[in-house]
Amino acid sequence: MEWLKLIGILIIIIGFLVKMDTIAIILIAAIVTGLVSDMDFSTILATLGKAFVDQRLVTLFILTLPVVGLIERFGLKKQASNLIGKIDKITSGRLLTLYLLLREVAGVASIRINGHPQFVRPLINPMTQSALRTKYGLTNQQVDEKDIDKIKAKTSAVENYGNFFGQNLFIGSAGVLLMVGTFKSLHIKVNAVDLVLASLPVAIITLVIVWISNISFDRYLERKYGRSKRGDEE
Repeated sequence: MEWLKLIGILIIIIGFLVKMDTIAIILIAAIVTGLVSDMDFSTILATLGKAFVDQRLVTLFILTLPVVGLIERFGLKKQASNLIGKIDKITSGRLLTLYLLLREVAGVASIRINGHPQFVRPLINPMTQSALRTKYGLTNQQVDEKDIDKIKAKTSAVENYGNFFGQNLFIGSAGVLLMVGTFKSLHIKVNAVDLVLASLPVAIITLVIVWISNISFDRYLERKYGRSKRGDEE
């Protein structure tokens, strides 16, 4: 009968296969698992409520969604594009490399400026697109839709790189403290400073690889749009 308590996993798998609502699937799986574990309904609700309260920081991103809507409504996205539009020598690749550098430096200071909905979508993505249009004197219609998708993908990827490889550059970050606690439970003596020093070379290597990739992306854009610009000038 102990295996019956794993029925929640089966419910989640089936729910995802039939494309049911994610939250509904999880709640159903949790309630069914509690019932087959001889928990009364009030205890199940109390357990779910406690878990929600204990992990309430995870849901704080919901509060940022109205903020993103407001800043886009009042023109921050447009102003960011206009700002980049005034800088002639900036390229899409250079801007992405600069953002990754700022993300990693911010990670060292434990400053959280990141987030796809909060930062990348309303600011970094339009700024990178504006850099492309400004560099080659293009209108929105002259930019290939595939290249717009590539820029969206690269801005999201750079955010992921900065978050993943930069989050352990601060000795008080959650990831570093979790690893210290895990090693301690295994009777392995490791301190937070050692983990940060081990993470630093990885962050630098990531920055170099992304920089090279962005140079390649700039060259691709130059081959594709540079000819048309030179043709217009002639």
